[in-house]
Amino acid sequence: MEIKESHPFDLSPAEAILLQKALRARIRPSGDIGEVSLVAGADASYMKGSDEIYAVVVALSYPDLTVVERVSASAETAFPYIPGLLTFREGPALLEAFRRLQSEPDIIFFDGQGIAHPRGLGIASHIGLLLDRPAVGVAKSLLSGTATEPGPGRGSVSPVLHNGETVGMAVRTKEKTKPVYVSVGHRIALLPAVDLVLATARGYRLPEPTRQAHLYANVVRREGSRGGRQTGLPTR
Repeated sequence: MEIKESHPFDLSPAEAILLQKALRARIRPSGDIGEVSLVAGADASYMKGSDEIYAVVVALSYPDLTVVERVSASAETAFPYIPGLLTFREGPALLEAFRRLQSEPDIIFFDGQGIAHPRGLGIASHIGLLLDRPAVGVAKSLLSGTATEPGPGRGSVSPVLHNGETVGMAVRTKEKTKPVYVSVGHRIALLPAVDLVLATARGYRLPEPTRQAHLYANVVRREGSRGGRQTGLPTR
């Protein structure tokens, strides 16, 4: 994939916050992504206390969700672990993984936040903007805002509110399982993003793109892989 733009990542936390505020003004929380035939999930993994980041992207055909390509990359970072600034720690490795991806996904799911973020620029928004691709944040916990518990049934939702504004949805992807928190990353509206998360959640809490990315990221980290590309892979 082509990286449309980039910026330095070796910033101080104060400089990173200023950059987030500038980039937030460019996020498009709407858009018609058209017909979807290929989706992707992105995730990063690292050992506690380690500065080596292992990032992966997994592309799947849609709607059957067969894995068609997996790529990985690793990078050493000096940026500390600071909630709300994780893109500056994980971003370089993720962008390198996307550079290795030959597929052209119609939409990318990130294991993290979109605009449901203290400064409105979680990893799905940040990397989605640099790629200029429709992106969705699918997080396992809230970083910013509050939400009431959605109903118990699959497909139940409740809004994530921050300063009186709806910035995401708590979505029950599986009955009797904790919800995930969906927020717009870039170039897609919230309700279509929620619909796609539910359409790609096939019996697990996580939608298949980020589930497959999470599984592969753990494999890459355990193996200490420097990165690569695989195609024609089984989904399980």
